[in-house]
Amino acid sequence: MAAKNNENRIVLIAMDGSEYSNHAFDWYWNNIHRDSDHVVLLHVPEYHTVVQSPMVMMDVTVISEMMAEEEKRIKSFLEGLGKKLKDKKVGGKVKSVGGNPGDVVCRVAKEEGATLIVTGTRGMGKIRRTFLGSISDYIIHHSNVPVLVCRHKDT
Repeated sequence: MAAKNNENRIVLIAMDGSEYSNHAFDWYWNNIHRDSDHVVLLHVPEYHTVVQSPMVMMDVTVISEMMAEEEKRIKSFLEGLGKKLKDKKVGGKVKSVGGNPGDVVCRVAKEEGATLIVTGTRGMGKIRRTFLGSISDYIIHHSNVPVLVCRHKDT
């Protein structure tokens, strides 16, 4: 059922900290935001330092320290997202859910009753996208609500 102008929309915006997701948020804000919107900023954390570390025998304390640093980085990022909502004076919330990003975005959109998903795109080339797939392609093909993919001006 389409939302009428006077109905509240639930807009889920996928945020990963990249310039592409920031562009998607800004595009949403500048072009289609309504004061009555309830915005869910969703982050699917990736554990960069732990995953990208050389696969050598590591002490459990080293791994624990790396995980703690990642948790601190993620917490700081989520606080920044909360500040973004507060600064814009928009109703909503920040969510962080682990898992496969495309699957998580579609699942959380359904759980939250989202009426629209907004996401950025990294603009991968055709060959890379064919082999690796893309999160935005996955969302488009698996979402049960409309998906707005915002292309960054550099892609």
